Amino acid sequence: MSDDRELVLTRLINAPREKVYRAWTDPALLKQWFAPKPYTTPVVEIDVRPGGSAYFVMRGPDGKDLPNHGVYLEVVPNEKLVSTDAYVKAWESSEKPFMTLILTFEDEGGKTRYTARVRHWTVADREAHEKMGFHEGWGICADQLEALVATI
Repeated sequence: MSDDRELVLTRLINAPREKVYRAWTDPALLKQWFAPKPYTTPVVEIDVRPGGSAYFVMRGPDGKDLPNHGVYLEVVPNEKLVSTDAYVKAWESSEKPFMTLILTFEDEGGKTRYTARVRHWTVADREAHEKMGFHEGWGICADQLEALVATI
């Protein structure tokens, strides 16, 4: 994979990886941290298994909904989640694939090395995602994730 199509966020989260993984796989928890505030995530419908669908709706402060469809490609409990928006559900192709997300949760003595690796279909997609605020937005979400897992 060429670095010119990839964006990466890595954090050391002060919680065991089971909690960080759970925050990615429990809809009630996902709704609490997934979108960078003041955005919210009022809808999370996930079937966390290879081939399972994922549907998230992020809502902007202006009330505009941003739906996101995808499919899980790989699921290794407490270690790895891979999903893509190349499919919207049950191997039904999306009109415009944008990215594949590879999440890893590595144990570091009771803490978690959390890495979100986003691989884009094109350099232009990567550039667009960066301009949308990938680093800031995903960083805010990682902070929200860490704050949440401290409470579960």
